[in-house]
Amino acid sequence: MNELLQNLLNLQALQFGDLKEKNVEGRIAELRSKIPLPILGHYDRLLARGKRGVAIVRNQVCSGCHMRVPVAVVANLMRAEDIHICDNCGRYLHLASETENPFLDHLEEARVAEKEKPRKRKVAAHAL
Repeated sequence: MNELLQNLLNLQALQFGDLKEKNVEGRIAELRSKIPLPILGHYDRLLARGKRGVAIVRNQVCSGCHMRVPVAVVANLMRAEDIHICDNCGRYLHLASETENPFLDHLEEARVAEKEKPRKRKVAAHAL
């Protein structure tokens, strides 16, 4: 099951531009051929709505909808025997370590850069 989720994560990263590779269309076609049709169909429905198909679970929280994932689901994800879908947002759940996927580093860098941006302060009309 780890290979299936890894293929889904790589497909998502290529489609959303998180990974830069040569021959992106060829790589996407190769990954899509490795994923079973029912799983790919669910993934494509999420993609058609503008959502990412796979969400990372960190600290028992789905990164797609930011809702808490039940402990039993996290335990099943740790065993990697089956794939699971978030009960709230419908994304496939993946429990990953920080070094497992190269595009996770990119996401973390983007999150840090977003926090470091200077915030614009609104000036109240009565303060003028």
